[in-house]
This record gives sequence, C-alpha cells and structure tokens, in this order.
Amino acid sequence: MTTPTEDFIFRLTQLRAGEIGMLRAHAHRSLDASVDGFDLFTGLWWPLRDKRQDAPRRTVAWLVAKLYASCPVRHSPGDELAAQLRRCSPQALRNDERFGARFDGLVRLPIERIESDLGWALRAISNQGLGVDWVQLTNDLSGWDRERVRRRWASQFLGFKGRSKKCS
Repeated sequence: MTTPTEDFIFRLTQLRAGEIGMLRAHAHRSLDASVDGFDLFTGLWWPLRDKRQDAPRRTVAWLVAKLYASCPVRHSPGDELAAQLRRCSPQALRNDERFGARFDGLVRLPIERIESDLGWALRAISNQGLGVDWVQLTNDLSGWDRERVRRRWASQFLGFKGRSKKCS
C-alpha cells in the first residue's frame, strides 16, 4: 500500500505537458491566484485528502506541485535533496563559500518563503543530471517546522550522514 505522499507524487509525474505548464505559470503565486490553477491543483490533491487525512498539507502540496513543474528534476527514490545538492558540485563546496551560504540560508527560511531557494537547489541538482526523492522532499517540507528535519539536511549537506549515494 502506498502513502498519500507517494500517491500525490505519482499523480504529479502523470500530468500532461499543458498541465505542467499551467503549474509552472503559477510559480511564486498563491493557490487562489487563478481558478484554472486552483482547479488543477485540487484535482490532484483533494481526492487524496478526501480519502486520507494524512495526505500532505495543502500549502506543502501546492509548493511541491509548483516546484515540480518549474524544476525538471526526475523523481529518484532515496536521493534526498540536501545530499544531492552536496553531490552536485563538490568543488563548489570547497571553493565557493557562497554555495554553502546559500544552502545555510535555505535551511533557515520559514516554509512560507522557501520557494525561491528550493528552486535554486533543484536547478543545481538538475544541472548535474541528478534526481531527487520528491516523496521525501514533500515529507520533509511537511515537517519543516521541526528542527530535526533541518538538522538532518545540514548533516547530509556537510556529508556527516544520509541515505543518499556517496559523494563522487
């Protein structure tokens, strides 16, 4: 049996190009910015929420849907975002303090202001041809207010531990 988050990500991956384009057009916009965007999103999310109360929160699901549409990163189970970001450019970590500072800023942001910085991280991952575990990302964002989630990301980014593949 799959989780509601897995079902949500599966539904995202099945969207047609026009639907992805509509979600992409809603980047940095609220859910109620347009009827078309609202209808598309609720068609994805509401059936899951209607069946299971443990479906991702609406605000997190909307954020993930917009990011998925805006950032062409393939779903890769087990490859968590922070560890993948570390893998995407080991040289940048050693030679460019801005890369690390940008990640540090990301983990300090509240969920309401994280969209742009997550877009940066996902584009960096995509530019290296890497994937990300969209289910885990959704689960992490659902618990973003918990310090342990942010600490795990920091540990993975710094290479202390993590479930992702070893840095190359």
